[in-house]
Amino acid sequence: MSSFPRSPRLLKGAIVAIDPLHPAPAVIVFQYNPDTMTRTVTAQTTGGEGEGRAEPLRFKGAAQESIKLDLEIDATDQLELSDATAVQMGIYPQLSALEMLLYPRTSLVVANTTLLAAGTIEVVPPMAPLTLFIWGPRRIVPVRIGSVSITEEAYDPRLNPIRAKASLEMRVLTYSDLPVSHPGYSVFLAHQGVKEAMAAVGSAGSLSAAGG
Repeated sequence: MSSFPRSPRLLKGAIVAIDPLHPAPAVIVFQYNPDTMTRTVTAQTTGGEGEGRAEPLRFKGAAQESIKLDLEIDATDQLELSDATAVQMGIYPQLSALEMLLYPRTSLVVANTTLLAAGTIEVVPPMAPLTLFIWGPRRIVPVRIGSVSITEEAYDPRLNPIRAKASLEMRVLTYSDLPVSHPGYSVFLAHQGVKEAMAAVGSAGSLSAAGG
């Protein structure tokens, strides 16, 4: 009896929002992994006028990284299986989950409105949850979602969207952005540690590799 090796299990990208005021995190698993992802890494260095010749070689902090990717969301398969959620609401819940990454919770908005009405002089703006972008076991980073651009491409008879593309723009939050007490600080430090280990693997051991 012959046997065939099993195919490797496909990991899916995800965004996880962790709010300390709500025990259950919001987990958004990508229905389809995007084919491409654009990452822009910009060094944070000194180098203004009058800072001396050596100053351009100094880092002010961790490099700033922005991430852009496009997600496809499609309810076709679920509709063929008569999935109750897809039949009643299409992909509106999935789109709403992405959009809510940019909103404060209504409970906090109402609470702050009540404080203002009661005469409170200063009201602290709501704190955003810790949002993690997960792309495999070696890339888990805290991010701030800058924008979500959604193109709805098809609708059901109730005008629920059933197919859409969502373009996400994110900025990675580093130890230069977060206080030491914030959990994202340690998450990014661990991410940079993994990146340093990967760089050691990908770097040549000596100049002889360059033919010198």
